[in-house]
Amino acid sequence: MTVDELDTPALTIDLDVLENNIRTVAERCRDNEISLRVHTKTHKIPEIARMQLDAGAIGIVCQKVGEAEAMVAAGIDDILIPYNVVGKRKISRLANLCKKTRMTVAADSAVTLWGLSDGLGVQDTSARVLIECETGGDRCGVQSPEEAVSLASLAADLPALEFEGLMTYPSHQRARPFLERAVELIRQRGLAVSTVSGGGTGSEAVSKAIGCTETRMGSYVFEGPRRISRAANPPNPDTCAERMICTVVSVPTPDRAIIDGGQKTFTSYPPSPYGYIIEQPDAGIDRMSVEHGHVDTSRCEHVFSVGERLSVVPLHQGMTTNLHDTVCAVRNGIVEHTWRVAGRGKVQ
Repeated sequence: MTVDELDTPALTIDLDVLENNIRTVAERCRDNEISLRVHTKTHKIPEIARMQLDAGAIGIVCQKVGEAEAMVAAGIDDILIPYNVVGKRKISRLANLCKKTRMTVAADSAVTLWGLSDGLGVQDTSARVLIECETGGDRCGVQSPEEAVSLASLAADLPALEFEGLMTYPSHQRARPFLERAVELIRQRGLAVSTVSGGGTGSEAVSKAIGCTETRMGSYVFEGPRRISRAANPPNPDTCAERMICTVVSVPTPDRAIIDGGQKTFTSYPPSPYGYIIEQPDAGIDRMSVEHGHVDTSRCEHVFSVGERLSVVPLHQGMTTNLHDTVCAVRNGIVEHTWRVAGRGKVQ
C-alpha cells in the first residue's frame, strides 16, 4: 500500500528519519561514554523500543505501570518506572511485572517505600529503587542530599527492595553538587550507588559531566536529536519523523482551508502553528476545533482545493501519537508496517 491510498487523517512515521534519529543519539551516547536508557512514553510502540535497544540502549523507561505492562507483554525487559508508584492496586500490578522482568522504580518518600515493600513482599518478589532528587526541575524528588541518604538507607533495609542509586530530571550543571554530595554520604553509610540516572533529550554530555551513569531520553525518536523549538529545531521533514496525512475538506474563503484533523487528531497543544505543512510551508494551522484544522493560507500563492492531501509534521509528536490506535511506518511512500500504539492511554 502507498501513502496515497491511506484514509485520512492517517498518522505515519518516516522510517528513514526515525532510524537516523535512533542511530544518531545512540552514537552520541557512546561517544560520551554514558549508557542510554530510552523513554517509551513518546511513542508507546514496542517495535520502536526494540529498534532502540538493538541500537545499543541498555533498557527502557515507562512512565506508568500500564505502559510497562504493554512493553513486558511484547517481550521487552529491563524497565525503569521513574515515577512514584502509589496504591495497592498499582503495586500489585508492579509485583506481577517484577516476576517477569528486571524492574526498577523511583521513590521520594518513606510512604512510597513502605508501600512498595509491603505490596511486593506479599507477592514474594522485589524491585530495585532509585531515590529521586529534585535538583531544579520543580517536580518530584527529595530536597536535599541528606534526605536522599535517609531514603537510601530505608530502601536498603526494607524487605522486597534493593537500593540501586539516584535519579534526577532534567540533567543540568546545577545538579552536580547535590548528586556528588548525596553519593558521598550514601557511600559513607556503606551502600553502593550502582546507578545515577539523568534525563532529557540532548542531555548525554551534561549527564556525563554531572556524574550520571545513564541518561534517559525519549522525544528524539520523532522530533530529532534535539527537542523541537522554533529557534533550535523547528518541525521539518529532515529531523521530525511523524507526518499526519490530512485531506482538505473545505475552502470557505481564499485565505482559509479546513483539513480533516483537529484537536482529537493533533492534540490542542499550544502554541500555534500546530504543525508544519510539508507541501506548503508558508501555510499555518493557526487554529483548531475538535475535528477541524483551520489553515491560514493567506501567505501562499498556491490555491488550495477540496480533496487535496497535505502532510503535516505535528508540533508535539508524542502527544499526537497517544491519540491514535495505530501508525503506519513508511519508506519512500510505501507503507512497510502498521504498528499498534500498545501503550496508548495507559495512564494508570
